[in-house]
Amino acid sequence: MIDDDLPEVADADLPSTGAGAVLPILRLKRGEDRRLRAGHLWVFSNEVDIGATPLTGFAPGAHARVHDYRDQFLGYAYVNPHALICARILSRSPVHPADRSLLVHRLKVALALRERHYAVPYYRLVFGEGDGLPGLVLDRYGEVIVGQIATAGMEAMRGEIESAVEKVLAPQALVWKNDGGARDLEQLPKQIIAGLGKMPETLQVVEGVLQFHVPMAGAQKTGWFYDQGANREQFRRLLWPGVRVLDICSYGGAWAITAMRCGAREALCVDSSEAALAVAESNAVANGVAVKTRRGDAFDVLDQLQREGERFDVVVLDPPAFIKRRKDQPRGEAAYRKLNQLAMRLLERDALLVSCSCSFHLGADDLAGLIQAAARHNSRFVQILAAGGQSPDHPVHPAIPETRYLKAFFCRVTRA
Repeated sequence: MIDDDLPEVADADLPSTGAGAVLPILRLKRGEDRRLRAGHLWVFSNEVDIGATPLTGFAPGAHARVHDYRDQFLGYAYVNPHALICARILSRSPVHPADRSLLVHRLKVALALRERHYAVPYYRLVFGEGDGLPGLVLDRYGEVIVGQIATAGMEAMRGEIESAVEKVLAPQALVWKNDGGARDLEQLPKQIIAGLGKMPETLQVVEGVLQFHVPMAGAQKTGWFYDQGANREQFRRLLWPGVRVLDICSYGGAWAITAMRCGAREALCVDSSEAALAVAESNAVANGVAVKTRRGDAFDVLDQLQREGERFDVVVLDPPAFIKRRKDQPRGEAAYRKLNQLAMRLLERDALLVSCSCSFHLGADDLAGLIQAAARHNSRFVQILAAGGQSPDHPVHPAIPETRYLKAFFCRVTRA
């Protein structure tokens, strides 16, 4: 049911919680229900009728019934009165509140999608809002699940999440790697703890015919960037034998190792982390190839390589997000343009540039425009051969543009 087809529901018709108490109401101002009725899951603090339902009356992580200004039920949500996004919808069904049963159901639906598209259990199992579980990420590494909780509401449900994961998957271990910056916005402490089983020292990743290992200590995000899997499949199709490859912001070396297994003659991994480069070298050996490494800031190394007269047939740019907030956009766009500009100076006369951005605030057309601007600065001609996004284990919610964040352009770059 959507829009005005939502039923009028009386309190007597609603499930109770605890010792029979009906959940409190969070009422929206007039006209502030449109985005929710269109499918979005977020409620902003300035959309709440605080005269009727003060946010100060809710504890962080508490559950509530979200109503519109006419007192019509819109959904069950968890609340954090201290956050800009003060509530997130978990269920729109008046008879299915946000409890362990709902979590089990959502996990089963999410698992069915992944099992349809992945032959082996190495993928993002839950992608927050994209899977109807805002604030929760679960990545699967075979028999190990690594999760991240970004909101007070999901933190309050952590025990129920662990129980649901155990029921649906029965993993050997579930590790909470709750060290992301989003927890600061929700006033949550950062922590890395074992929720189920024993915390492993190393995570195994299988991507196509390649196998990678990532140590838990110091791992970025949950350990691996599954969102680039489909783009690396496209990368393999566009490579040709004997190329020399530069992998910028290489982390565990996935792009470079993919290229080497496809017949590249040489690959150089560049990252600011010495530990990440050691992992890349180890992963290369495990896959029967070798990579070179250089530690340093991406911009500095690109400039240094140009001064050294180095040239490459393929350059991959897979940087962290330069635009984390809208106010960072001008500086972030300048950084993306400069990164592509420096990379193009290192390309052979007819080369492949893979340029990625995981900044939600930078649209695909904007990134393409920055690539073109970099090309004009270098007197280069660019042809976009393919465009990619996040892998299918990161499903996009069409009503929530924030779930579409990854862009990748595969460009042929020649002399103008």
